[in-house]
Parts: sequence; structure tokens; C-alpha cells
Amino acid sequence: LPRSGGPRSVSDEQVAAVVKRTLESTPRNATQWSTRAMAKELGLSQSTVSRIWRAFGLQPHRSQTFKLSTDPYFVDKVHDVVGLYMDPPERALVFCMDEKTQIQALDRSQPVLPMMPGVPQRVTHDYVRAGTTTLFAALEVATGKVIGSLHRRHRAEEFKKFLIKLDQEIPADLQVHLILDNYATHKTPSVKTWLIAHPRFHLHFTPTGSSWLNLVERWFAELTNKQIRRGVHKSVQALEKDIRTWIAAWNTDPKPYVWTKTADEILERLASYLHRIPDSGD
Repeated sequence: LPRSGGPRSVSDEQVAAVVKRTLESTPRNATQWSTRAMAKELGLSQSTVSRIWRAFGLQPHRSQTFKLSTDPYFVDKVHDVVGLYMDPPERALVFCMDEKTQIQALDRSQPVLPMMPGVPQRVTHDYVRAGTTTLFAALEVATGKVIGSLHRRHRAEEFKKFLIKLDQEIPADLQVHLILDNYATHKTPSVKTWLIAHPRFHLHFTPTGSSWLNLVERWFAELTNKQIRRGVHKSVQALEKDIRTWIAAWNTDPKPYVWTKTADEILERLASYLHRIPDSGD
């Protein structure tokens, strides 16, 4: 409709040209367009290009990563794992299990400067390595409680020790369903022999390249953000002590992670990605 003010200085064709150029090309000397480069290319002002990008939700400076699983049994495994989350079996406990390997005990090369009003905590960019440890953790899906065990090495032997720990701590009258990844130590002959001798344990493997299906990964992120990333430890023993203390504190007030998407919704979302990839073959 007619309105007051001067006439439009940017036509619909120019707007379409900006959008098309942004989506379908890159500048000669860069991997993505900037507002200044696009404005110079099409003879517009930088503010005009910025307004067009905001209107169409275009952000050439940003990128995100993704990974599509090539597991031939991807669909079956998604239904299996998501089914355990959303409809767990009776008289059974479902655990998400994984190992957080190479947790480094790091000590800063100089003392940490504490936070002050207007000044954040400051640490040196360099650090001193004191060794590493590995955390084996099983997250109970229903309650959010965690059973953890720390080991200096990461082999089938340590994994079997963790299974024995689970067997001792979980009531004997309950079945145990473990959701875990396809790491080689989970499938060795010694582990298979142990599982045959303990038939109440049932292993459910996530598809390859699909760690996002394992809820314990979300808990690992919690541990990293709240304890490990900014922690200062002069020895592996000090690191392991802090991890055990943090797990004990977590278990006093655990918070379960609730899975909401069905397997069909996940697969439909995946199909929409495949349609956007020209050479996906699907």
C-alpha cells in the first residue's frame, strides 16, 4: 500500500540477487561472504546487505558440523535404543555407559588470579601435565544416578572390572540393559565370556558415529563444564579425588535426562538432511 516517505531505493530484483549470490557462490579471495564484500560486489551499501541477510536469516560467517552414520543397521539400532529410553522393560534397569578417556590432570604454570569486581578469573595459557586417567561411568536413565569407576588404563580388562562393579551394585533380581558404543574393548572374547556367565546383562550398541544417542555423553559434558575444564590439579590422585567427590555430590540430587523424540521423528529428520545432500544416494 502507498505510504509516506521516499520511494524504495532497493528493488526486489536486487534483494533476490543478494540472496542468490549469498547462497550459491563464494568470493574470489575468501571462503564466505562478508557484508562489505557483498556490498562492493553488487554496488549496495553494507547496511542494506546486512538488513537483507537479517530478513532472510542468512549468516555466512557461521557454520555447524554434522556427521551421518554409515552403520548398515542404523535404523534398527535407533529403534532399539530409543525404545529403551521411552518404553523401558519391566523389572529392569537401563543404563547409558561410556568411558571418558584421557582426562588430564593439569596444573597452571603460574598461580591462578582470583576473580574481582569487573575482572574475571585469570589463568596462564600454558600448563603442566601431571598424567591422565579414564572414567568409566554408567548413567541410570530412570533416576539420573551415576555409577563410576576410575582407571589409569583403558582396556577390556578395565571394562570387565567395571561390569563386575555394576553387577555388585545393582540388585540381583533386576535385568540390566546397557547402552554403549562400538569400541573394540566392549566386544573382546573375555567380555563375551563374562556376559554369557551373567545372562541378566544385555548390551545395546549405538550406531557407529552416533554418540548423540548415548545420554551419558550429556552427563560427561556436565562433568567437564563444572569440574574438569577449569580445575587445577597437581597430580592424577588429586584429579581422581575431585571427580569422585563430584559424582558423590551429583548422586545426592540426581537429575535424569528425559528423551523426547521418537525413533520415527529422528529418522524423518535424518531424511530431510539426506534430501539436502545431492550425492547422498538416498
